[in-house]
Amino acid sequence: MMHTFSWQIAAFSLPKTTIKTTNSITTISVIEVATFNPHLTARLTTLKLSSSPLSAETQPPTQSFDETCDVLVLGSGPAARAIASLLSTNLDVILADQNYYRSWPPNYGVWEDEWEAIRTLYKDSFSHDLPDDCIDRRWSVTDCYFGGSFDIPTEQRFRIDRPYYRIDKYALQKALSPKDNGEYRIVKANHVSQAINVNLYSPANSLVHDELGSTIQLQTKEKENVWVRSKLILDCTGHETKLVLKDAKIKSIPPGFQIAYGALVTVDETDVIDKTCIGPYDKEAMTLFDYRTDHFDDDDDGDKKENMLKKAEKAPTFMYAMPLKDNRIFFEETSLVARPALSFQDCKDRCFRRLDHLGIKVVDIEEEEFCYIPMGGPLPAKDQRVVAFGGASAMVHPSTGYNLCRNMMGAGAVAKVIIEGLKGDGTPPNLDKVAANAYHAMWSPSNIRQRNFAVFGGEFLMKQNVEGLRGFFDGFFRLPMELWSGFLAGWPGLPNNDKHETWFARLYFGLTFVSKLPPKVALDMLFSIITYSVKEGIALPQSVTPFLGEPDSYLYVERPKNQGDVAAKNEARRMISESKIENVIPVPFEEEENVKDITGSAGTEAKDVLVKI
Repeated sequence: MMHTFSWQIAAFSLPKTTIKTTNSITTISVIEVATFNPHLTARLTTLKLSSSPLSAETQPPTQSFDETCDVLVLGSGPAARAIASLLSTNLDVILADQNYYRSWPPNYGVWEDEWEAIRTLYKDSFSHDLPDDCIDRRWSVTDCYFGGSFDIPTEQRFRIDRPYYRIDKYALQKALSPKDNGEYRIVKANHVSQAINVNLYSPANSLVHDELGSTIQLQTKEKENVWVRSKLILDCTGHETKLVLKDAKIKSIPPGFQIAYGALVTVDETDVIDKTCIGPYDKEAMTLFDYRTDHFDDDDDGDKKENMLKKAEKAPTFMYAMPLKDNRIFFEETSLVARPALSFQDCKDRCFRRLDHLGIKVVDIEEEEFCYIPMGGPLPAKDQRVVAFGGASAMVHPSTGYNLCRNMMGAGAVAKVIIEGLKGDGTPPNLDKVAANAYHAMWSPSNIRQRNFAVFGGEFLMKQNVEGLRGFFDGFFRLPMELWSGFLAGWPGLPNNDKHETWFARLYFGLTFVSKLPPKVALDMLFSIITYSVKEGIALPQSVTPFLGEPDSYLYVERPKNQGDVAAKNEARRMISESKIENVIPVPFEEEENVKDITGSAGTEAKDVLVKI
């Protein structure tokens, strides 16, 4: 295979240079003129460089590319389309995904005030409209059931006066798709690279960064290569990205996993007298939590029933119910967070056992959903040129699994800094700085501290049995709404997040929350705070005190330059030029303009041989 190299030679008469290349070894032989002796002496220097041969298929074009753009967005989920839509208001954007036209599988539920805050941001800051038809259903109230523990009657309903929306995923997907030539372009191809170190990728040359941008190899489903040249790359390929490395320098806990089985169903209401409800679920309310386990009390084989109940109490799940029109309703049996993840089959079995117990007769299943959401885990490593966004940047709420509103609100801040960085003042931008600023827009030290507080919340929830979770959430929703809603938001720009943005605000929240909990759960939380802080280090104490500083920042840090003492070097050159004994200027004292390309004039005095591979 042919390998291409470039080299520069300092000015002197070069007697002989040979380059021999095989499939795996390149040998460069140079007759090097020594400068350590007044009498010029020649010696042979041989460099052997191991290199893997590149096939013609994996070598990028030398002068042209299939596509060029300002920003390349990888992925086509809500996070990818949101950031691509906002960036394309000012930049040339390509969105790449082999499965671009595939419908989004999940059902999305959001709080009304959070969605309206996002709509306002998109319209006012980016002139991007999210139309009314993105909302499939609105409920003015939200219901919960925490009965069965702490003297709470099983049938007792906990009603929350906060409206909730069901997103029309098809309408939202359309709203975040190109409508004319002024918006992002689509390439139906995926990347083929995997990060092996910071800014290094396998296979070789499949993704290469330089000071002016990045060249990346994409591949279609038909295995055709598409080479794209972009100033910046955003990775929105999800939680288990292959392009972005996680931070191994900061101590972190592995992610937990939210698992859910969902079904959009039609129910039989032939014998139902009160058609304002489906079972216990009010059609005019969205049911956020039903943590009851009385559906395991039905007549059944004794040992089997006891085992199922014990398992459900130890590894709890809850029902999430969205009544739609007439007798259509979306049910989802959810394991909030667990490590390892709960079985999908367990969630499905519990879902239909619960419905059967409640007398809800399913006559048709329109859709099934299998929800898998990693929560928590490490943040991206610093100093990466590829910018992770959405799940790839661990933006999912570590305690709740909420992510749609966090991603869509976060897209605004990230898009603003990228547009500002790439548009600039007309001079070539520092792309490492642009990427660092994008990460900082997601993970400022302040936001990392807030996240660390929520990570502890996820770990605490993970260790609770069903009794603990009932007590936890019963106390949680008895807090003032601005406090609990701010915790659920957990992202700058979302309503009431300001109630959690400072260490004092989080400390106040924590102390107030503990006072609302049943004593048993409160004591467990206090004990968990102590043991977690001892085991996991300063992350939690740092989030609620002013004493332990800030987490490391993602902001760009200028690297120290290799610079000598200019005055001393100038003095040495002057003294050598005046010397009657020494007339050769050593390499460290040379001025840069004295180094010429091999095609330039070759002087009679030897200076040095520089070889770049």
